[in-house]
Amino acid sequence: MQKTSEWNHQQLTGLSQSHLTTVCINERNVLVHKDVASALLSLVVLAEKEGFEVAIASGYRDFERQRLIWNNKYLGLRPILDSDGHVLNANSLSVEDRIHAILRWSALPGASRHHWGCDFDLYAHNLLPSETNLQLEPWEYLEGHQAPFYQWLLSNAQQLDFFFPYSKDKGGVAIEPWHLSHQQTSNIALKQLTQSMLAKTLGQNPIEGSDEVLKHLDSIYTQYITNISAT
Repeated sequence: MQKTSEWNHQQLTGLSQSHLTTVCINERNVLVHKDVASALLSLVVLAEKEGFEVAIASGYRDFERQRLIWNNKYLGLRPILDSDGHVLNANSLSVEDRIHAILRWSALPGASRHHWGCDFDLYAHNLLPSETNLQLEPWEYLEGHQAPFYQWLLSNAQQLDFFFPYSKDKGGVAIEPWHLSHQQTSNIALKQLTQSMLAKTLGQNPIEGSDEVLKHLDSIYTQYITNISAT
């Protein structure tokens, strides 16, 4: 089994799946970091004992998938939201403001924690009301149908070394109470994901607004990538 210290450039930036394995969660195959599979399955079993049918809204996401999300938002083909969840007019924003608005809710391709296979957007499928689509909006977890599951995660996730990297709004990524991360694995990945690595990745794999992103990569790195909540 690969050790968490053995990350390489391609794995960290979503350009390789060699660090992943497949597990089945509620009849769905999910790609997970090899060192995290056991902890994730244990979390699912513990939750099931308490009546929660765990489902993964989003797990591993490669660079191409993240680039598609980014480009569609940048071009106005997919909604860009403000901090309160209201839709913005992408064409009315400056390039710099557009990039910051996207980064509030969507990671920079190459820098998404979902590239690592140790971060998951979770929900309890059996708590989702019939004929209702999950929105992945904070109210669902703080006061809505996912609140019991979220409270359970707050009390139990840490024993399996999971934490919420976006539990607080620190002026970077908005609050994401659905986003759970395996601490040991993700901490090592984050330390090894450098600005120079990101610059090289985006230089070789351009995204919409690449020139502006690279111009401000220092501040983007500190505001949206390393600026996470403690456990």
